[in-house]
Amino acid sequence: MVDTFIRDISREDIIRLAVFLVIIIVGNWLIKRVAKFSAAKDSRFFQKSLPIIDSLADWVTFYGIIILLLLTFSKNELLFEPLYTHGEVKVTILLIVIAFLIVSLAHRLVKLFNKYILSSVYDYYGVDRGLGYTFNQIIYYTVMFAALAVSLTSVGINLTAIGAVFGVLGIGIGFGMRNVAGNFVSGIIILFERPIEVGEIIQINDKVGRVEKIRLRSTIIRTAKEGTLIVPNQYFIEQIVKNRTSARMMAQVKVSVAFGTDTHMVQALLEQAVNEIKENEDGILDSPEPDIRFIDFHSKAMEFLIEIPVVNFEIKEKIESKLRHMVAAIFVEHNIQLPTVNLQMIDTN
Repeated sequence: MVDTFIRDISREDIIRLAVFLVIIIVGNWLIKRVAKFSAAKDSRFFQKSLPIIDSLADWVTFYGIIILLLLTFSKNELLFEPLYTHGEVKVTILLIVIAFLIVSLAHRLVKLFNKYILSSVYDYYGVDRGLGYTFNQIIYYTVMFAALAVSLTSVGINLTAIGAVFGVLGIGIGFGMRNVAGNFVSGIIILFERPIEVGEIIQINDKVGRVEKIRLRSTIIRTAKEGTLIVPNQYFIEQIVKNRTSARMMAQVKVSVAFGTDTHMVQALLEQAVNEIKENEDGILDSPEPDIRFIDFHSKAMEFLIEIPVVNFEIKEKIESKLRHMVAAIFVEHNIQLPTVNLQMIDTN
């Protein structure tokens, strides 16, 4: 089959293919050079349009090469030989390639449209980042679903039959896939109801991070210390999540001392530690003032809470660590005892 495929290509076809390949590649290079040169000349239009021009040039090159290959081998019967027949539709290699191009082109176009065109519309009308992200995701999945449906239909695949097959499979694997389905539905709920949005700062358990991306199955959270967290969307629907975007960011440290310690002396030492931190560390706000409170009694312990306002959550954990070091050093210096824990032996007999 391969020998027959190659044998059908003449030397003139190969030379023509090579010439047009060179023209397409050189044309891509020239378009990008002209665009960069124009942008360097302080042309506002080209500066703003440079990413779009680069993307379009790459697309024209990619699809131009594919179309060129199809035209070069258009005389070859292998491209038009049916792989299988479904009703009146004869599925060939050419038809499969066209179906792939439809999905690929739809993906590229909707990404370009969302990134460069809709973003300008959002800025012009003052649409907030979270709402804009929701619109982008809805548009992307709608377009991709339509493109995939057109592609499958073009190669003779019956979408009604696919739906029936998935319905039968869904009964069998429903229990095994219930978590995936739950996360998928939760992702849709988050995109529409927007309990959290991209760019917001949230707290999950004791971890504080910024929402980077909301996908259909999971959400990406970027933290200062733990790195990237991939959280299933169902968590945001079923659990309590603290949104700290509009709240003051506070570095918080709880300190327990042994019962009977002079509480006023402990308060003064904690104030000393806070003052030293404020003098030596950046990222601490001038207002409101740091707060030190005697908050609770425990068994053989008294608990204090220190709160220091900071600029963002990246600074928060750094200040908390520095403050713990400072408090530990001051307590050792003044012989402040921490509460003791009695370990009781458990008789298993």
